[in-house]
Amino acid sequence: MQAKRFLIPAFSFWAALPVACPMVVQAQSTSSPAPQSTVAPLRTVIDDYHGIKVADPYRYMENLQDPAVQSWFKAQDDRTRSVLANIPGRPQLLARIEELDQSVSRVWAARIAADLYLVGKQLPSENVSKLYRRRGLAGEDALLLDPEKIILAGAGQGKGKNTIWGMSASHDAKYLAVGIIPGGSEIDGEIHVIEIATGRETGDVISRVGAEAWEPHWLPDGRSFVYGKLQKLPPGAPASEVRQKFRSYLHVLGTDPAKDAPVFGYGVVPSIDVDPSLIASVQTQPGSPYALGVLNGSVTPNSAYYIAPANAIGKSIPEWRKVADFADGVTSIAVHGDDLYVLTYKNAPRYKIVRIDARKPDLASAETLIPSGEAVITGVNPAQDALYVHLSDGGIGRLLRVPYGPHAKVQQVALPFDGSLYVDADPRLPGVLLYVTSWTQAFKIYAYDPSTQRVTDTKLQPAGPYDSPGNIESVELKVKSYDGTSIPLSIVYRKGLKLDGSNPTLLYGYGGYGYSVDAYFEQTKLAWYEQGGVYAVCHVRGGGEYGEEWHLAGKGPTKPNTWRDFIACGQYLVDKKYTSPAHLAGEGISAGGIMIGRAITERPDLFGAAIDKVGVSDTLRSETTQNGETNIPELGSTKTEDGFKALYAMSAYDHIEQRTPYPAVLFETGMNDPRVEPWEMAKMTARLQAATSSQKPVLLRVDFAGGHGGMGGTKKQHQESLADEFSFLLWQLGAPEFQPRQ
Repeated sequence: MQAKRFLIPAFSFWAALPVACPMVVQAQSTSSPAPQSTVAPLRTVIDDYHGIKVADPYRYMENLQDPAVQSWFKAQDDRTRSVLANIPGRPQLLARIEELDQSVSRVWAARIAADLYLVGKQLPSENVSKLYRRRGLAGEDALLLDPEKIILAGAGQGKGKNTIWGMSASHDAKYLAVGIIPGGSEIDGEIHVIEIATGRETGDVISRVGAEAWEPHWLPDGRSFVYGKLQKLPPGAPASEVRQKFRSYLHVLGTDPAKDAPVFGYGVVPSIDVDPSLIASVQTQPGSPYALGVLNGSVTPNSAYYIAPANAIGKSIPEWRKVADFADGVTSIAVHGDDLYVLTYKNAPRYKIVRIDARKPDLASAETLIPSGEAVITGVNPAQDALYVHLSDGGIGRLLRVPYGPHAKVQQVALPFDGSLYVDADPRLPGVLLYVTSWTQAFKIYAYDPSTQRVTDTKLQPAGPYDSPGNIESVELKVKSYDGTSIPLSIVYRKGLKLDGSNPTLLYGYGGYGYSVDAYFEQTKLAWYEQGGVYAVCHVRGGGEYGEEWHLAGKGPTKPNTWRDFIACGQYLVDKKYTSPAHLAGEGISAGGIMIGRAITERPDLFGAAIDKVGVSDTLRSETTQNGETNIPELGSTKTEDGFKALYAMSAYDHIEQRTPYPAVLFETGMNDPRVEPWEMAKMTARLQAATSSQKPVLLRVDFAGGHGGMGGTKKQHQESLADEFSFLLWQLGAPEFQPRQ
């Protein structure tokens, strides 16, 4: 069940004790004048995990309040900025990235009434998106909200630029609850309520709304909504407790948010025993009399679902009836009338849709509406006229239209081109909005009209000069991994590419939480292709490209498949002479840090360089962080012997070996990051700097006003970061224009 809300997409696009070895961190023959790195001192702590002793020489870096640690961060960042600024070719590359990025406005939209749209728009000259109201597709935009002018009431003041995190409109389209985050600091986010007709703030401001389940879901009265917020910890409480004992609260417009009462979650409903690690939310849908209570492990695809009358919330403790338990493998539920359309992977690894009666929900007697097939069913979206089902067929988005009622004839909607797909539906309105993009074509916003059965360009997204470059092409391949499993590999490059092993190549992967890396186009990536660069995506196990089976094959104890799939794809690119080890770089972000960290520690000879951005790297200690407990279902826990073994195997930090020729690495972190603590990148940097014998640079880039990998970042932050990454890679991969004078 989906409320009318829209999450704003971030810029694109997750052992032996080394001996201290003071060194100048520089490339062998392509050094750039810069101060020497600050060598971190060793203060070794020995941990005993189920009888196995593990040394941690940089444990003290976990204390981010320590002035010495802060000074080390600052010294590392100063040196990194100096090195990167002195790379020849960087100024021109940055100018080109800015030109490409400012060639077109960035737009997203949500339809909240028959002729009323909410439009987020970032003009070429603007640093952050603003929110507008538009009557009709061809109407004029009226400014509703400029996030930079919002005055935060909580702890987020001074942390960086305000950006819009998401929004939710009341069902009568009178009010809008907007999430604002400062400097990417999700835990310091706030909800502000504005009048849609005027843009005036109502004065309702709610603090401590973190990333999980914060989204407001309006009740049918149009004057109250349910939202989630993080608990306020007492002094000295462990950071890992902040996302525990989650509750959903009811807010009535005009009342004091401090007095908002919990309505669902930990310890709220006597008949529902809620584990303290679960995230709780209440979801509503415009035009529906039902509310769904949802319990989720934050990182797990499946949830437990309960149903109750929406108008009973806040007036009493509703009688919540269970619809599905975790064992049922349910990932989402759409509602139409008294029908519940349930998306589940139970006995259907690539998912199926079943229908049950909301008045007497019984999965055991469910009717199968869309059976499991070759394509993965990724979404179910109820509109007024039909159910719209989103599938991924080998990475290509497909859309089915399923009319309501018995014996419905399933229709496939013809899309304008093959690519990835996002679907936005409203159960009160016919048709859907479609966001379509591919590796070589910029996204556009289309509308499907069931009365004409046509897909048309809404023109909401303005055309740009680089939307469909004719000199870029892509290819989809399958690569055999170490165990014989076929791994999808997407490769994008400039036409006429010579397979002579000399092309600078960036291989990206993720592999976590069942999340699929879908095709997408970024104008700024043209700056990479113009330098002769190849961009490839390895769809490693742990993602969702082939459904839940693919996810489980790279989760917990099976996690080694993730980085070994990545290694296999890298080896394929070398064997087929797209590139060579000296010209190959790997990249992982966030949970993808496990993948890239273990790839370079297991096969350092395969890569000339790597980017590890806000990456999970010290998995034996991640559990202690504020986001650690929520990741236990995905990664495991050191509290069990099997969990420890799995976490140790995936811990890149604990597999760095002394006097090993590692590739050049650029680590990146944001000091406001609540998902992967900045000390993970710091510890990884310190240990790799001390261990590598290659004399290649190991750098740490710190965004002191940034969050998790660009989330909540500004256009300028994104441009600078991308210029640094591309320049670093082109320098280390041997591009002539980026080599310093000898």
